[in-house]
Amino acid sequence: HEPDITVTVEIRDFGAYVRGEAERGAGGIPVGTGGKAAVLISGGIDSPVAAWMMAKRGVELTAVHFASPPYTSERARVSEYSGRMRLFTVPFTKIQETIQARCPEELFTIIMRRMMMKIASHIGTREGCAALITGESLGQVASQTIHAIACTDAAAGLPVFRPLIGMDKEEIVRISRKIEAFDISIQPYEDCCTVFTPRHPKTKPSVEETREYEAALDVE
Repeated sequence: HEPDITVTVEIRDFGAYVRGEAERGAGGIPVGTGGKAAVLISGGIDSPVAAWMMAKRGVELTAVHFASPPYTSERARVSEYSGRMRLFTVPFTKIQETIQARCPEELFTIIMRRMMMKIASHIGTREGCAALITGESLGQVASQTIHAIACTDAAAGLPVFRPLIGMDKEEIVRISRKIEAFDISIQPYEDCCTVFTPRHPKTKPSVEETREYEAALDVE
């Protein structure tokens, strides 16, 4: 009545299958059957979870990571994943320093993220991707308000998927632990998104205002 192990026997026309305890898999559908997308990987908790959630829906991934040496160290670089995933590490220091020198401080993060979207879209298109994936969660930081997201999306050349958009940090951490990414994600590192963080970031930027200040840059 209270067995340590339940043994299941499946009888077929050609023989029988005998097995012990079942183990729950990740679920979802085979990777590659849902198309291909580029995921913006920061090295924090959120983006690996977003990548895993989309891979579970059959999406083959290309990873794009933005590094800002000497402000970020080699420890901030993301290691290459197993399977059919390529990792592109983008040198981002010159772009950030140019934005900091020529654009208002309160719009720095928004314009920086717009540049990330443009670059990731370029890489994604070249790699045959049909969408971008980010680990953004609505309202989690100043650059993830509805207005800020609208500004960054306007710069993207591909549709942007945000599988974590309605989750809070506790829910994201729970999944991160489940897929055994949490311990790696919390290792100390300097992220290129936090090195140049403005003191008072704008939470309700407009696309028109952002484009106006962006005109001071040689974007191409």
